[in-house]
Amino acid sequence: MNLILLQPDEWLDDTHAVIRDPRRLSHLRDVHGASPGDVLTVGALDGLMGRGELLSLEETQARFRVTLDREPPAPLPVHLLLALPRPRMLARTLEHVAALGVKRVTLMHTRRVEKSYWQSPELKPDKIRQHLLLGLEQARDTRLPEITFETRFKPYVEDRLPALLEGQRGLLAHPGLSQECPRGISDPTLLAIGPEGGFVDYEVEKFLELGFEGIHLGERILRVETAVTALLSRLF
Repeated sequence: MNLILLQPDEWLDDTHAVIRDPRRLSHLRDVHGASPGDVLTVGALDGLMGRGELLSLEETQARFRVTLDREPPAPLPVHLLLALPRPRMLARTLEHVAALGVKRVTLMHTRRVEKSYWQSPELKPDKIRQHLLLGLEQARDTRLPEITFETRFKPYVEDRLPALLEGQRGLLAHPGLSQECPRGISDPTLLAIGPEGGFVDYEVEKFLELGFEGIHLGERILRVETAVTALLSRLF
Protein backbone atom coordinates (compact mmCIF):
# COMPACT_ATOMS: atom_id res chain seq x y z
CA MET A 1 0.00 0.00 0.00
CA ASN A 2 2.00 2.95 -1.33
CA LEU A 3 -0.93 5.35 -1.01
CA ILE A 4 -3.59 5.74 1.66
CA LEU A 5 -6.63 6.30 -0.52
CA LEU A 6 -9.33 8.11 1.44
CA GLN A 7 -12.96 7.35 0.65
CA PRO A 8 -15.66 10.07 0.73
CA ASP A 9 -17.13 8.77 4.01
CA GLU A 10 -13.71 8.83 5.74
CA TRP A 11 -13.40 12.63 5.76
CA LEU A 12 -14.23 14.38 9.05
CA ASP A 13 -13.75 17.85 7.55
CA ASP A 14 -11.60 19.45 4.84
CA THR A 15 -8.30 18.57 6.51
CA HIS A 16 -8.99 15.60 8.79
CA ALA A 17 -9.84 11.99 7.97
CA VAL A 18 -10.22 8.68 9.78
CA ILE A 19 -9.87 5.14 8.43
CA ARG A 20 -11.42 2.10 10.11
CA ASP A 21 -10.81 -0.53 7.44
CA PRO A 22 -9.01 -3.50 9.09
CA ARG A 23 -6.89 -4.22 5.99
CA ARG A 24 -5.38 -0.74 5.85
CA LEU A 25 -5.03 -0.50 9.63
CA SER A 26 -3.10 -3.76 9.64
CA HIS A 27 -0.89 -2.49 6.82
CA LEU A 28 -0.13 0.71 8.71
CA ARG A 29 0.90 -1.23 11.80
CA ASP A 30 2.60 -4.31 10.36
CA VAL A 31 4.14 -3.07 7.09
CA HIS A 32 4.70 0.65 7.56
CA GLY A 33 5.35 0.32 11.29
CA ALA A 34 3.60 3.69 11.53
CA SER A 35 3.29 5.73 14.70
CA PRO A 36 1.76 9.13 15.51
CA GLY A 37 3.73 11.95 13.93
CA ASP A 38 4.65 9.99 10.80
CA VAL A 39 3.81 11.60 7.45
CA LEU A 40 2.49 9.29 4.73
CA THR A 41 1.34 9.69 1.13
CA VAL A 42 -2.43 10.05 0.94
CA GLY A 43 -5.02 10.83 -1.70
CA ALA A 44 -8.71 11.54 -2.04
CA LEU A 45 -10.56 9.05 -4.20
CA ASP A 46 -10.97 10.67 -7.65
CA GLY A 47 -9.21 13.76 -6.31
CA LEU A 48 -5.84 15.22 -5.38
CA MET A 49 -2.88 13.62 -3.63
CA GLY A 50 -0.70 14.93 -0.82
CA ARG A 51 0.52 14.22 2.71
CA GLY A 52 -1.19 12.83 5.76
CA GLU A 53 0.21 13.29 9.25
CA LEU A 54 -0.80 10.37 11.44
CA LEU A 55 -2.39 11.87 14.55
CA SER A 56 -3.39 8.61 16.25
CA LEU A 57 -3.30 4.88 15.53
CA GLU A 58 -5.61 2.71 17.60
CA GLU A 59 -6.89 -0.84 17.26
CA THR A 60 -10.00 0.21 15.37
CA GLN A 61 -9.10 3.49 13.67
CA ALA A 62 -6.37 5.85 12.48
CA ARG A 63 -6.75 9.64 12.31
CA PHE A 64 -4.88 11.89 9.88
CA ARG A 65 -4.33 15.59 9.29
CA VAL A 66 -4.30 15.88 5.49
CA THR A 67 -2.85 18.33 2.98
CA LEU A 68 -3.70 17.71 -0.69
CA ASP A 69 -1.66 19.69 -3.19
CA ARG A 70 -0.90 17.71 -6.35
CA GLU A 71 -2.58 15.87 -9.19
CA PRO A 72 -2.40 12.07 -9.54
CA PRO A 73 -0.46 10.55 -12.46
CA ALA A 74 -1.83 11.20 -15.94
CA PRO A 75 -4.09 8.42 -17.23
CA LEU A 76 -3.21 6.35 -20.28
CA PRO A 77 -5.05 7.43 -23.46
CA VAL A 78 -6.64 4.01 -23.88
CA HIS A 79 -10.01 2.31 -23.64
CA LEU A 80 -9.33 -1.38 -23.05
CA LEU A 81 -11.71 -3.87 -24.68
CA LEU A 82 -11.00 -7.10 -22.84
CA ALA A 83 -12.64 -10.46 -23.43
CA LEU A 84 -13.79 -11.56 -19.97
CA PRO A 85 -10.98 -13.66 -18.42
CA ARG A 86 -11.49 -16.54 -16.02
CA PRO A 87 -12.41 -15.18 -12.57
CA ARG A 88 -9.07 -15.63 -10.84
CA MET A 89 -7.24 -14.03 -13.76
CA LEU A 90 -9.79 -11.21 -13.89
CA ALA A 91 -8.96 -10.17 -10.34
CA ARG A 92 -5.24 -9.87 -11.04
CA THR A 93 -5.81 -8.19 -14.40
CA LEU A 94 -8.02 -5.49 -12.90
CA GLU A 95 -5.33 -4.68 -10.35
CA HIS A 96 -2.73 -4.45 -13.12
CA VAL A 97 -4.75 -2.19 -15.41
CA ALA A 98 -5.64 0.14 -12.53
CA ALA A 99 -1.98 0.35 -11.51
CA LEU A 100 -0.89 1.10 -15.08
CA GLY A 101 -3.32 4.00 -15.52
CA VAL A 102 -6.16 2.59 -17.62
CA LYS A 103 -9.38 4.48 -16.89
CA ARG A 104 -11.90 2.76 -19.18
CA VAL A 105 -12.35 -0.99 -19.44
CA THR A 106 -15.06 -2.88 -21.29
CA LEU A 107 -15.35 -6.56 -20.38
CA MET A 108 -16.92 -8.32 -23.35
CA HIS A 109 -18.19 -11.73 -24.33
CA THR A 110 -16.50 -13.62 -27.15
CA ARG A 111 -16.82 -17.15 -28.50
CA ARG A 112 -14.14 -18.60 -26.24
CA VAL A 113 -15.39 -16.93 -23.06
CA GLU A 114 -17.25 -19.50 -20.96
CA LYS A 115 -20.77 -18.33 -20.13
CA SER A 116 -20.29 -19.37 -16.51
CA TYR A 117 -17.68 -16.62 -16.10
CA TRP A 118 -20.46 -14.02 -16.20
CA GLN A 119 -21.96 -15.53 -13.04
CA SER A 120 -18.74 -15.24 -11.04
CA PRO A 121 -18.78 -13.38 -7.70
CA GLU A 122 -15.69 -11.54 -9.00
CA LEU A 123 -18.04 -9.46 -11.18
CA LYS A 124 -19.97 -8.08 -8.23
CA PRO A 125 -19.44 -4.30 -7.95
CA ASP A 126 -17.82 -4.47 -4.52
CA LYS A 127 -15.32 -7.12 -5.66
CA ILE A 128 -14.38 -5.19 -8.79
CA ARG A 129 -14.02 -2.01 -6.78
CA GLN A 130 -11.73 -3.70 -4.26
CA HIS A 131 -9.38 -4.97 -6.98
CA LEU A 132 -9.26 -1.54 -8.62
CA LEU A 133 -8.51 0.15 -5.28
CA LEU A 134 -5.61 -2.25 -4.69
CA GLY A 135 -4.17 -1.26 -8.06
CA LEU A 136 -4.53 2.44 -7.30
CA GLU A 137 -2.89 2.03 -3.89
CA GLN A 138 0.02 0.21 -5.47
CA ALA A 139 0.65 2.85 -8.15
CA ARG A 140 -0.18 5.97 -6.11
CA ASP A 141 -3.16 6.98 -8.20
CA THR A 142 -6.59 8.21 -7.13
CA ARG A 143 -8.78 8.03 -10.24
CA LEU A 144 -11.02 4.96 -10.23
CA PRO A 145 -11.37 3.25 -13.63
CA GLU A 146 -14.81 2.87 -15.22
CA ILE A 147 -15.81 -0.75 -15.91
CA THR A 148 -18.60 -1.66 -18.33
CA PHE A 149 -19.95 -5.02 -19.51
CA GLU A 150 -20.90 -6.20 -23.00
CA THR A 151 -22.39 -9.69 -22.86
CA ARG A 152 -23.27 -9.97 -26.57
CA PHE A 153 -20.42 -9.64 -29.06
CA LYS A 154 -22.21 -8.98 -32.35
CA PRO A 155 -24.53 -6.15 -31.19
CA TYR A 156 -21.65 -4.48 -29.42
CA VAL A 157 -19.27 -4.61 -32.39
CA GLU A 158 -21.89 -3.69 -34.98
CA ASP A 159 -24.04 -1.16 -33.12
CA ARG A 160 -21.90 0.57 -30.48
CA LEU A 161 -18.23 0.08 -31.27
CA PRO A 162 -18.16 2.12 -34.53
CA ALA A 163 -19.15 5.29 -32.66
CA LEU A 164 -16.51 4.64 -29.98
CA LEU A 165 -13.87 4.24 -32.67
CA GLU A 166 -14.47 7.69 -34.17
CA GLY A 167 -11.41 9.87 -33.55
CA GLN A 168 -9.48 6.99 -31.99
CA ARG A 169 -6.94 4.47 -33.14
CA GLY A 170 -8.17 0.88 -32.99
CA LEU A 171 -5.65 -1.85 -32.20
CA LEU A 172 -6.50 -5.56 -32.19
CA ALA A 173 -3.95 -7.68 -30.34
CA HIS A 174 -3.98 -11.26 -31.61
CA PRO A 175 -1.24 -13.83 -32.35
CA GLY A 176 -0.36 -14.14 -36.03
CA LEU A 177 -1.62 -10.75 -37.18
CA SER A 178 0.56 -8.78 -39.56
CA GLN A 179 1.87 -5.75 -37.66
CA GLU A 180 4.38 -5.76 -34.82
CA CYS A 181 3.06 -3.96 -31.76
CA PRO A 182 4.05 -0.27 -31.99
CA ARG A 183 5.90 1.50 -29.22
CA GLY A 184 5.39 4.76 -27.38
CA ILE A 185 2.22 5.98 -29.03
CA SER A 186 0.15 8.88 -27.71
CA ASP A 187 -3.01 8.53 -29.82
CA PRO A 188 -6.36 8.00 -28.08
CA THR A 189 -6.67 4.25 -28.53
CA LEU A 190 -9.16 1.42 -28.39
CA LEU A 191 -7.18 -1.72 -27.57
CA ALA A 192 -8.92 -5.09 -28.00
CA ILE A 193 -7.46 -8.17 -26.29
CA GLY A 194 -9.00 -11.64 -26.55
CA PRO A 195 -9.46 -14.48 -24.06
CA GLU A 196 -7.23 -17.49 -23.52
CA GLY A 197 -7.13 -19.14 -26.92
CA GLY A 198 -7.62 -15.79 -28.63
CA PHE A 199 -10.40 -14.46 -30.81
CA VAL A 200 -12.00 -16.75 -33.39
CA ASP A 201 -11.60 -15.84 -37.08
CA TYR A 202 -15.07 -14.29 -37.29
CA GLU A 203 -14.31 -11.93 -34.40
CA VAL A 204 -10.96 -10.92 -35.88
CA GLU A 205 -12.67 -10.14 -39.19
CA LYS A 206 -15.31 -7.97 -37.50
CA PHE A 207 -12.66 -5.85 -35.78
CA LEU A 208 -10.59 -5.49 -38.94
CA GLU A 209 -13.67 -4.50 -40.96
CA LEU A 210 -14.23 -1.63 -38.54
CA GLY A 211 -10.70 -0.34 -39.14
CA PHE A 212 -8.78 -1.89 -36.26
CA GLU A 213 -5.09 -2.53 -36.94
CA GLY A 214 -4.04 -6.10 -36.27
CA ILE A 215 -0.95 -6.27 -34.04
CA HIS A 216 1.08 -8.99 -32.31
CA LEU A 217 3.74 -9.35 -29.61
CA GLY A 218 5.78 -12.02 -31.37
CA GLU A 219 5.67 -15.80 -31.45
CA ARG A 220 5.08 -16.40 -27.75
CA ILE A 221 1.56 -17.13 -26.54
CA LEU A 222 0.96 -15.24 -23.31
CA ARG A 223 -1.58 -15.46 -20.54
CA VAL A 224 -4.16 -12.69 -20.63
CA GLU A 225 -2.80 -10.85 -17.58
CA THR A 226 0.73 -11.01 -19.01
CA ALA A 227 -0.41 -9.86 -22.46
CA VAL A 228 -2.36 -6.92 -21.01
CA THR A 229 0.64 -5.71 -19.03
CA ALA A 230 3.09 -6.23 -21.90
CA LEU A 231 0.87 -4.43 -24.43
CA LEU A 232 0.15 -1.42 -22.23
CA SER A 233 3.80 -1.06 -21.23
CA ARG A 234 4.98 -1.24 -24.83
CA LEU A 235 2.27 0.93 -26.37
CA PHE A 236 2.31 3.79 -23.89
